[in-house]
Amino acid sequence: MSDDESYELLGFDHAVLPVGDLGEAVDFYCRAGFSVGFRFDEGGIASLKVGGETPGILLRTEEGFGHRPPPWPSPHVWLEVPDARTAARELTAAGITALDGPFSTATGWTVEIADPWGNVLGFTDYTKRPELGRRS
Repeated sequence: MSDDESYELLGFDHAVLPVGDLGEAVDFYCRAGFSVGFRFDEGGIASLKVGGETPGILLRTEEGFGHRPPPWPSPHVWLEVPDARTAARELTAAGITALDGPFSTATGWTVEIADPWGNVLGFTDYTKRPELGRRS
């Protein structure tokens, strides 16, 4: 690349999360409100939809990757929801225990969960700053 050329970050393609068992992971994430975009068991991957966007969460099976209870050093992937407190109640009703929250943030509320492999996802809203949200 020459000095006058640059690249541009256009957005996310997928966030890849390692899991130990694809079927168990898909079940967990479906209970957490995700829908499956595609599933390729032979390749050990499944794509989960996030809203109406093409990018999503890609689950990838890792050989010998067992359950890891939180807290575990892990990236946190936060996703926007209309109301994180409602999401927390629905997650609890689906049998998913919150790792943290709901807690107040500068823009609204957030609840975090961890899957059985220690991947942390946050569900956050913009109820305090609706002009910053996708549905402003």
